[in-house]
Amino acid sequence: MAQGIGIVITERIAVAVVSGNTISGALRVHPDDGAITDSLRGVPAETIVQRIVEQALQLGIQGRLAHVGVGMPGILRNGIVEDSPNLVQFKGINMREMVANAFAAQFGKSPVSVFNDADAMAAGIAATRGHLDRLTRVWTIGTGIGYGRYPFQDGVWEAGHSVVTLDPKEQFCGCGGRGHLEGIMGHRAMRLRFMDLEPDEVFAQAEAGETRCVEFVKLWHRALAAATATSIHLDGPGKFFITGFNARFLNLTLLNEYLHEMVKLSPLQGYSCEVVPGGEAVAAIGAAVNASQVARIAAG
Repeated sequence: MAQGIGIVITERIAVAVVSGNTISGALRVHPDDGAITDSLRGVPAETIVQRIVEQALQLGIQGRLAHVGVGMPGILRNGIVEDSPNLVQFKGINMREMVANAFAAQFGKSPVSVFNDADAMAAGIAATRGHLDRLTRVWTIGTGIGYGRYPFQDGVWEAGHSVVTLDPKEQFCGCGGRGHLEGIMGHRAMRLRFMDLEPDEVFAQAEAGETRCVEFVKLWHRALAAATATSIHLDGPGKFFITGFNARFLNLTLLNEYLHEMVKLSPLQGYSCEVVPGGEAVAAIGAAVNASQVARIAAG
């Protein structure tokens, strides 16, 4: 069975050998303290790639690697990072070439593919749930908002920056744009909006009936419904999976209520939403799965 490597670069690095749509052996992470966040911010791209190789060397890889898949935030085309607001040091870098050269020195030449981390998560969820034969869409709700799609297609897919409001005061998105989904739902954006409260406290006070927080929680759900409805109108109905550390705040009943208000065309109403566990292991599997499919197509 083909053996590949799945790599995820988000708040930290995660690396695993993937075979048969599952992780073979251990998932290596750096740093290994899960409480450390944003450990890669400002670290030179070359240093991060070297750390990836160091983690891979500890996996005890035997034999040839059939493919290497990398998932990371940003707009990625032909292996080049066109922009990455969360990892600005990668902007303009040919990530595919850099990783391929670094791995070749240790493991020999292998085809490398680079994907948005949300696309990697979508492929991982599809693989681990036996859904590789169908359209899978994923919202990742965390520091930012990611939108992943499987099967992988070339495109920007930065749906976390979907415009969901025309209010000019809505300017909390990390990219600087106004009215964006991430500017409402993102963890960083919520902290900027509520300078006196952490996101956990906002949702707790909403449960207790505090007016300001209640209204924001409604806006938070309505924003996700608006972006999801846009995807349904563009790409058709189907299953949406929702994951990430702030998916715990989601009230599916409220989300579905707002979706029902927004999607009225009967052929488009066969949609559903489900909150699922995600995590680095699932995204690493997805990065390898996508890379294996790209390699297979390239080989003819």
